[in-house]
Order: sequence, then C-alpha cells, then structure tokens
Amino acid sequence: EQPQAVKDTLAAYVKEGKIDFSEGGLDWKELKEVTRFYFVACGSAYHVSLVAKNVIEDLTEIPVECDVASEFRYRNPKLQEGGMVVVISQSGETADSIAALRLAKEKGLPVLSIVNVLGSTIARESDHVLYTCAGPEISVATTKAYSCQLAAGYIFSLLLAKAKGKISKEETRSLTEELFLLPGKIQQCLSFDQEILPMAKELKDADNIFFLGRGLDWAISMEGALKLKEISYIHCESYSSGELKHGTISLIEKGSPVIGLLSQEELAGKSISNIHEVRSRGAKCFAIRMEDITIEEEDFAHNLIVP
Repeated sequence: EQPQAVKDTLAAYVKEGKIDFSEGGLDWKELKEVTRFYFVACGSAYHVSLVAKNVIEDLTEIPVECDVASEFRYRNPKLQEGGMVVVISQSGETADSIAALRLAKEKGLPVLSIVNVLGSTIARESDHVLYTCAGPEISVATTKAYSCQLAAGYIFSLLLAKAKGKISKEETRSLTEELFLLPGKIQQCLSFDQEILPMAKELKDADNIFFLGRGLDWAISMEGALKLKEISYIHCESYSSGELKHGTISLIEKGSPVIGLLSQEELAGKSISNIHEVRSRGAKCFAIRMEDITIEEEDFAHNLIVP
C-alpha cells in the first residue's frame, strides 16, 4: 500500500502543479519569517526529522535542530524567538510528543504538526497541521506512515525554499515532478523479492548487524536498523560511516555483517573507504546503492541496486 499512500499524500498538497498548504493553516508570510526549526518526534518519526533536517538546511540554509521528544521535554530547551517547532507523529497521541508540543507553546513558539490521524490530540493542539494520507497502519513496524512522513517533509522543504526565495519556480516544479515519480519507484522496490531473499538468508542467523551511511544515508540507515530489530529480534545498530572507527570498529570480527547505504555520489567514495576498513577486519559487507553509484563488486557479498 505504500506507493498509493505516498501518492495520496503528495497529491493532498500539490494542486495543479503548485504546492498548497493553505488547508493546514500555513501562511506564506509566516514561513518567510521563520529563522530556525526545532523538530521533535519519537522512533521512526524522529528518523524522518533527521532526513528533513538535511533537506531543509540544504535547500534553505535555515538551521534545524532535531530532538527525541522524551529528551526535549526534560532538558529545558532554549527556543529562540522566530523559531517554529515541528512535531511528527503517526498516531497524534504520542505522550512525549504531546508534552513537547505543550512545552513549545508555553515558550510562545508556533507549532506545526505532521500527523496521520484526523482530530488527534497533537493535531488539535497545533497551530498548523499537515496530514499524511497513510490510512490505518497494518504493519506493527510502521511502513506507510514513515514513507508518507518523508514525502510530507520533502514537500514542506520545497515550499519553505520557495518562500525564502532560495529556489526558482522552475526548480520547484522540477523537484515536485520528481517527487511524483517516487510511488512508481517504491513499487519497483517492492518487487525485488528475488534479489533480497539471498541477502536475507545470509543475515537471518546473525547475532549483530551494522548499518553504515553518511548524511541522508545515515538518517535512513537508522530506520533500517530499527526495522530489523523490531521484526527479526536481531541486535542491529546504525553508525555514521566516519564514526565507526572511533571505538565501534573493535566489535567487527570475521563474518560480521555490515550493510552499507550508498545513495549520494559526493559521499559514496568516503563510505566505500570505511567499508574497506571493516573488510580488513573480516566483515561480510552488503550494499544497498543507487543505480548511478559505482562500486567494486568484490567488496560486497551482495549488492542491491535501487532506482
């Protein structure tokens, strides 16, 4: 159901080729005045916020802070005037996220929420709401909600960049059209059973699995590690590729499975260099890479190519 859910979420905010958040109460002028964002969420929604941070800072140069909601509410956060708090939640009833929202309002900052459930507590108490169109979550480990939150985050980033005058109408239109290609590409990925099965068979008896990535790949790999823990009960952790050598590499031994995410051309070379480090300690490496990233096939036991 993910391709349709993502398509519905994108379609809810793009009308006749133009991004429109007016139903969520988002005023163009208000967005222009925001000087900083504070993203607050739990679990998978927190991982979405890390992706949004990368994208917003890249497109707009506005600083973004990301907090786990249970930490935010207890650390007496220093929120600057001109900032906006963004709360992401599937259910809209996450207790720590509700507490974080109320704290933000006490401190006088406007709150935008990205939620899936109409009329939920977070939706009701926020100043602005972007609803995702995931429908009921069938899987215990969130799938549709996560994908739809990512889609909403990307659309929001584009609108923000346009409001700030950082990208042109033509760039906005081009990037929006690219987003609408995503449902088809998700459908492609859902048909990769034959490519994924051999990889799964090699990983199923592992005691520990490591995910590595940089930038967006690291943010995505955190979700991959969480998913794998949730549904297989195998211990699994995600690390920034460059951080692995600062102590954690001592856990790598002969046969340790390491999954490298490679989707960004400008960072792929650095991540592959880190793959060579773990291979030298006997790790068995797997790649999940974009089709335009070049690798040495002998570095990896399996190589999964995504569009």
